[in-house]
Formats: sequence, structure tokens, C-alpha cells
Amino acid sequence: MIDKYNPSEIEAKWQQRWADDNLYQARDDDPRPKWYALTMFPYTSGDLHIGHWYAMAPSDVYARFKCMQGYNVLHPMGFDAFGFPAENAAIKRGIHPRTWTMSNIENMRRQLKSIGAIYDWSREVITCEPEYYRWTQWFFLKLWEAGLTYRAKAPVNWCPNCQAVLANEQVVNGECWRCETPVTRRDLEQWFFRITKYADELMKHDGLDWPERIKIMQANWVGRSEGAELSFGLDYPDVEEKEIRVFTTRPDTVFGVSFMALAPEHPLVRKLTTAEQRDAVEAYIDKARRRTEIERLSAEHEKDGVFTGAYVINRLNGENVPIWIADYVLASYGTGAVMGVPAHDERDFIFAGKYKLPVKVVVAPPDWNGRPLAEAYTGPGEMVHSDSFDGMPSEQAGIKISEFIARRGWGRRTVSYKLRDWLISRQRYWGAPIPMVHCEKCGIVPVLEKDLPVLLPENAEFKPTGESPLKYVDSFVNTVCPQCGGAAKRETDTMDTFMCSSWYFLRYASPLYADGAFNPDAVGKWLPADIYTGGGEHAVMHLFYSRFFTKALRDMGRLDFGEPFLRLFNQGTITHDHQKMSKSKGNVVNPDKYVSAMGADTVRAYLMFIGPWEQGGDWDDSGIYGLARWLGRIWSLALEPYEGGACGGEGLSPKDLSRVTHQTIRRVTGDMEKLRFNTMIAALMEFSNFLGKVRENGSVPVEDYREAVRVLLKLLAPTAPHFAEEVWARLGYAYSIHNQKWPEWDAALVEDEEIPLVVQVNGKLRDRLMVAANIDEASAKKLAQESEKVMVYTAGKTVIQVVYVPGKLVNIVVK
Repeated sequence: MIDKYNPSEIEAKWQQRWADDNLYQARDDDPRPKWYALTMFPYTSGDLHIGHWYAMAPSDVYARFKCMQGYNVLHPMGFDAFGFPAENAAIKRGIHPRTWTMSNIENMRRQLKSIGAIYDWSREVITCEPEYYRWTQWFFLKLWEAGLTYRAKAPVNWCPNCQAVLANEQVVNGECWRCETPVTRRDLEQWFFRITKYADELMKHDGLDWPERIKIMQANWVGRSEGAELSFGLDYPDVEEKEIRVFTTRPDTVFGVSFMALAPEHPLVRKLTTAEQRDAVEAYIDKARRRTEIERLSAEHEKDGVFTGAYVINRLNGENVPIWIADYVLASYGTGAVMGVPAHDERDFIFAGKYKLPVKVVVAPPDWNGRPLAEAYTGPGEMVHSDSFDGMPSEQAGIKISEFIARRGWGRRTVSYKLRDWLISRQRYWGAPIPMVHCEKCGIVPVLEKDLPVLLPENAEFKPTGESPLKYVDSFVNTVCPQCGGAAKRETDTMDTFMCSSWYFLRYASPLYADGAFNPDAVGKWLPADIYTGGGEHAVMHLFYSRFFTKALRDMGRLDFGEPFLRLFNQGTITHDHQKMSKSKGNVVNPDKYVSAMGADTVRAYLMFIGPWEQGGDWDDSGIYGLARWLGRIWSLALEPYEGGACGGEGLSPKDLSRVTHQTIRRVTGDMEKLRFNTMIAALMEFSNFLGKVRENGSVPVEDYREAVRVLLKLLAPTAPHFAEEVWARLGYAYSIHNQKWPEWDAALVEDEEIPLVVQVNGKLRDRLMVAANIDEASAKKLAQESEKVMVYTAGKTVIQVVYVPGKLVNIVVK
């Protein structure tokens, strides 16, 4: 009688053994080909819920699979430890953010180890540790030296709840991405990275195996538009500026301009507004500032505006064009001014209708009779009311008009982007301090590299004021200018936490390296990452910023590659009762409960089986119990004595077992490579069921059965590592199963000797025949027509045609 499967004893034992033996420490001098399997590291929120496991357990399964395929696998883990939640916890709980963060890390590390993953803990990184953020600050200085960092006053997204600035990418549907509070606007001096320098390159994903959805999202976020920049004249003696420039993708419509719209924040608004319109304009500006960019651009947002009382001159026809302000125009996009062409732009058509502005058709719709348009016509057509360009196709006219204005100095062909530079300033404490100093004599001066890290003071006082707590720590603020030696003030903003995660994958290559952010030789060995797994919600934040960082470092000569992640895979979402898990709903599933009751391997296997990894699935307790029973059956199949072969049983043969075994190896290997874990588990279930039939039949020799069990355990090892290791050891095989070579299939053995052949009469199923897998067409047709079941439907009728689909069906057409 064998012992029952007891996961609580088995898993703790093997986790300790693997740790003691350093079984999963990746060695830089290992001669095997490298495989860098990277999973997005978690934010230190406190507890890992089942959604974290869903991100991490399958990625570990794949990393283990690559180990058994003979790769030297680096599968590291760390913690994204700076950010808003820790500081908010300090305010709410009256504790220091570091205390809260490090306590969470301790708990999360315990939970991560319970997964049984092959994380190389000797390479752990924690972004809030000074030895890490020293190099985050060093990167800031390198970007400053490269001309990729600057400080400017700008309208910013402000979260009243977090009391902090948000990057555009962190505003989701007009709300803060973390707390879902509606976002407002403020003007502040901020630090930016020139990510726009890499706009064109960030749109491209050549040679990368990434989801098409992510590539499209990134390209759309860059928002590249080809068109022309046009100059409209200003003729006001008391206004220094003599033109307003606009960007348009439709220079062919310039003769149809009937108004110009400026962003409420445009610097010319107050200069141009007449006394009669000033009150209305100021009221509108105030209202616009309370709206986020998302709200202003929303299709549902009413398009409104106010006339400034001023005009520009359309240089191509000499017309005076009224200048309005409208909040659907953004100061941060293009020039902050747009030309209004109601006849050929849907938004402008609505705006013109509301304010009774002219609608001038300059591109004639097909069969246009000269009557007013019922809606904007945005397609191509023949030019009308456009002076010397009349009669031209509009596409050709757009080119000719661009050339015309360029010759006269009124504009040029150009490209515009929606992408804005990355705003990295945060008015918070719990982040990497920006290593810059403000000196009245020298201006803004970078901290010397030898003085890094600029440490966070531990005695900051946390108040929900909207200002950085660092401003009130005199010992931090007051310093010496690195350039002149005089009195100076430190920068009190800290960096966006995405700064820390934009390079952590480089640090994993050499986490203890003291002479730089990373060891160039180690990075040369391990990077780029062969696969990166994590949530698709980071498409235009973390993934975008990491690519920018890598390209910037390449251009500095510090990396010899421009993409950090060769393959990207985004897992789906685990729901509970078909709802997204959240603490407020009380439906968060804590994995600890299930690990204690059924073991980590059961939880891992259930997460694999719950649905396609990229789609996610709904957590169901009854499902996990089924996986626990399945592992119990395999325990019995492998460990209970088998005495087959000798009894002379008939039925399943060694050849049958060999064929099914090699078919399973092929299926599981293919599913593993494609990260189709649910069908991989299904294949293992079918194989274990087949082995159960083999045991019952008893006709297969003992050694053939044992070899099939060995294959099953190897195929199962990545998914249920503790379970497979225990059974392997009990069977007397050498430690460790995870050092065994992944099974290979024999192509000659995977083909079925017989296949089912469907027989139809006039398209309706009439029989299924088992035929030789290599049957030829003539034989298939003959067997089909001679079937007794088929002859019932063909007797007395004329056969018109017999259609054969090789290896699948025969359809007999009669009348």
C-alpha cells in the first residue's frame, strides 16, 4: 500500500533541497546556450492574489521547460518598490513608507517561494534600495548629458487623491490609473525625457515576436501624421507675433478655412483677445482647465468655444478668418492651433453649425450639385473654389499646394506626432530623488557621480499638501553647488516609478556589480530577454519606456542592441464569479488557502488548465478539486505495482503504447512552445487516462509501462515540479528530474496505423469506417460504397459522383 500524496510535506522538502543545492542559480560561465525568461516583477502591494500567480506560474512552467531542453535559463525575480501606494499607506497608517514596503516584500517573497518557481533569488533587485536607485539616478545624469532631459513649465495632469502629477499614459478615461479619481490640470515646473526623439523608431517592431494588438497600440500612441505646416498671417501692431502656424493632414482644403481654433492655453490667446471678448474668453479658459485632455478629445464631449474678437489672414486667398478658442484643441499637440474646415472635417462641421460659421466646399463629393452639404465630406474629389487648383484631384492638389506655400515661405511639408515627452517629475517622497541642484549663480547643476546616491531622508513628514515632503526637510534641501561650491538647493521632486522599471531587466544580469548599473559582459551574455511575460495594460507605459531607455543607451554606446524583449506574451485576466477581482468587491482569491489545502502544484496545474493563457478564465473551486484528483491518479499510476506482460493479456500492445507516448510528447512540446498550457494539460490528462487503460489491460510489459511513466513525469515536471520530483525519487531515479533531458518524439512512431473515415450520402453522415492511415483514393471509395450501412441509402439509385477528401471523408452523391 503506497502513501497518499501529501503536498504540504513534499513541497516544503523539495523547495529546501533545491535552495540548498542552488539548483536554479544561473551561471554566467555555463557553456549551454542562454535563455533569459523574464516575468514582469510585482509592485509591493502586500499580498499576492491569484492574478499574480496566473502571471507567474505559467511563465515558470515555460522557464522550466527551456531548462529541460538544455538551455542555461535565467529566470529572476525582484520588486518594484517605489510609488504612490506606499506613501499613501504612510499617511493613512502613520508608518514610514520603507517600513510598509519592506514588510510587504517579506510576505510577497514568502508567497513567491511557495509557487515552487525556479527564480534565481541571488539576483533579486529591490528598486527602493539605495544600491539600486543610485543607478536610477546615474541613468538620469546620462540622459541629461545626452540632451534627453530638460525642465519646463507645462500644464500637467493632477490627481487630487494621490496629490501627484501623472504622465499622459497614466490617465485612463480621464481618471488616475491607480485610484480612478478624476484628473484635473495644473501648471508646474516639471522634468521631462525627450522620448519624442525616438517616435519613429518606437512605432517599429521589426524582428520582434510581439502581439499585434500591442504593436498597434504603441503605433497609435506615437500617432504619426504626415501633412503640412501652414502659416496664417497676423496684422496687429501691438502683437509681436506676425503669424500663427497650424499643422494639417489636408493641405488640399486650405481654401475652405472659415475659422481658426486655438487651444485655451495657447500663449497668443490673451494677446489677441479684444476687450469686448475678454470676460467670455477668461471664463472659457477657466472651464477648460477643469477638464482633462481625455475629456476634451472625447467623441461624446460637446464641441464648443468662444470667439476672441481677432482674425488671421489666409495667405492663399487673402480672407480674414475669425480666431476662436476651443478646448478640443490641445496646446501639447501640433502647434496648439487648428484651421477649421467645416465642409471637410466632421468636428469642424459640428462646430460651424453651432456657431453659424460658413461651410465652404473646396473638394467636391461625387456628383455634387453645388447645394449645401448635409454632413462633412472627408473623402477625395475634384478641387473647386480653390483658385488655380480648381479641377485637380484633391490628392494631387494637396502636394501642389504644399509646394506652392513652401516656395513662398508660408509653410512646408512635415510630420506631426501625438506622442509627448515623458513627464517624470513627482511631487512625492517615496521615489528616487532627482539628482539635480539649483544654484542662484550656476543655475541647474547635476550632482557629481561620485556623490550618488542622493539618499532619501528618513525624517520626512508626510502631509497631503500636494507638495513633496522633501521640500520641508532642511537637511536634504540645503546643499553645496557641485560647480561653484556655493550654497544651493536640491531638487525636491522624485522620479516616476516607471523610471525604476525601465532598466531593471539590465540589472538582473549583474545585480551585485558595483562599478556601474550593469556589467557590460554580463549584459552582453544575457540580453536581450528571449521572452517577456506580463500584462498588456503596460503597452504604452512600462513597455514603451523600457524600449526608449534601451534605444537611448544604445545611442550612448552603452548597449549593442536596441530592443530589450525579443518575444512578448500577455496573459489574460483571472476573474471570480465572472467579475474582475478587487478588494472593494471582496472577491479576491488568496492562493495561500489553496496551497495549504491542496499544494502549489495543484494550483499551478489548475491555472494552466483554466483556459488559454492569453485569454484568462474564471476561478472555480470545483475545477481545482478536479486537478487535485488528477494528480492523485498519476500518483497511483506511477507508484502502485504493475505486473503486466507476464499474464499474457491481449488488447493494447507495446506498439500502441509507444505510438501514444510519442504523440503525447509531440503535442505537449508544441503546446509548450506556443504557451498553450491548457491544451498541454489536456494532452497529459489523455495520456494518463491511456496509461490507466494499459494498467487495466495488463498486456504491456513492465519495462515498457515504466518507460511511459518516466515520460509522463518528465512532461509533467514543469507544471507540477514538487510532485514530479517526489515520484521520480520514489521510483529510484537519480536526482533531479529537472536536470533530465526533455523527451523527444520519433516521427516514425507518431503516425496512427488507422484513421476514422467518414462516409456521407448526399452530404449526410451514414457511416464511420476505420481504415489504414495510408489508404489510397480508390480503396477508400470502394470501402465506402461497399459499406452495408451506406448501401441502404444507395440501393436502387444512380451514383452521380463520389468525392474523396484525403484522410477524412467520402461523400457519395446519388439520385
